[in-house]
Amino acid sequence: MANWATYVVVPEGGAVGGHEVYEARFGAVGIDLDLLAGPDVVVPLIRARSRVSGRWRDDGMCEAAALIDLRSRTLLLFAWEGPITQMRHRSATWEVLRRAWPGWELRWTYDGPAELAAYLGLDPDEVRYRRPSVYAESALDLGDEELDERDPLVRVVTIGAGRCHLLSAVNDHPIAEGPALVDRLADAPDHGVCAVAADSGIHVDPVRRRVGWWLLNAVAGAGEMAPRWPGWTVEFWEDRWEEHVRVAGGRFVPPAVVREDALAELRNEAVEHWSPRLPSDLPGWMQAAAPDAVRLSATAAVSCLHSPGTGSEDG
Repeated sequence: MANWATYVVVPEGGAVGGHEVYEARFGAVGIDLDLLAGPDVVVPLIRARSRVSGRWRDDGMCEAAALIDLRSRTLLLFAWEGPITQMRHRSATWEVLRRAWPGWELRWTYDGPAELAAYLGLDPDEVRYRRPSVYAESALDLGDEELDERDPLVRVVTIGAGRCHLLSAVNDHPIAEGPALVDRLADAPDHGVCAVAADSGIHVDPVRRRVGWWLLNAVAGAGEMAPRWPGWTVEFWEDRWEEHVRVAGGRFVPPAVVREDALAELRNEAVEHWSPRLPSDLPGWMQAAAPDAVRLSATAAVSCLHSPGTGSEDG
């Protein structure tokens, strides 16, 4: 069992095209919380990890990645899980990350590690895991227990003016199926309205032959989906799930996101992420800290965790 993360550092004063690649066996879980520490803390920690000299792990194995370009002050990242992949925490996490990386361009790589490779001028196919076929997601029954979760692994599919289906979110995004998706779901349970915080979705308009899709994590080949829908207009909404709400005609109504609640919950997740490895008195001031609580707690927590003499954990 592993949750592989890849880290790429482009040195500030190195040769043009030069970069360093590192990885962590369990680094994917909490990578967004780790990055809240900002570049001054994160870069030295990455460089203390195992350096990769050969090929990177492909997009079937790499579950999260961060590319830190010290030359252009650019941060590219993606993850399969964590607060930044949850609808209720997405915006708050971006807000705090931007605060922790002032003056940097932050960008999500929807195509996973292949997009990082392309950024470096490398061949994206070098980190592609090519499967022979699409693994279609199964439709959920009405009342499926997954729908009771606060952050369910669910994809919402709305078709035309009157169909709403909820699919599990484990394998391929339904955009990869092409028009066959519509026929496959013809007899699937119709949920009427999706009122849960889905992590991805797609709206299909068979009359106008238009498709819009979005996601909060990453999918291999995100930029290569239009050819799977020949004769259709395909629009990629990135993480803008609000676009889906707008065109779904009331059939996708996710829970409202409250910024203050999201920031408070994110702070608590950051505390929980580090508290087992912190001095016992530190979580108290983390909880009481003012607007920059998350960023400050992250910096203090990670610095404490990896300070000289404490050792380093591969996670």
